[in-house]
Amino acid sequence: MEGLSYEDARSRLVEIVTRLEQGSIPLEEALRLWEAGERLARHCQAWLDGARERLAAAQAETDGQRSQTRASGPSGGSRADGEEPEEDALGELT
Repeated sequence: MEGLSYEDARSRLVEIVTRLEQGSIPLEEALRLWEAGERLARHCQAWLDGARERLAAAQAETDGQRSQTRASGPSGGSRADGEEPEEDALGELT
């Protein structure tokens, strides 16, 4: 199951749930399907947990970069009065 994508695992899990909900399968097969469904559910949860961790790491990295940008300003420095520099009619920063 290690090489199985999240989408494929979820699709298989949906198929198993559908078959189990039909209720017309022998008990032994239902148990086998239930066990396979549990494995697929754990696999999907592991994918989601990994994705959540990656998103949190990316968010933390982005937040760190934003706070550095705010501290130094977009031009690498900030004005003494705390205002952002503006362009005058000639396109020069004031």
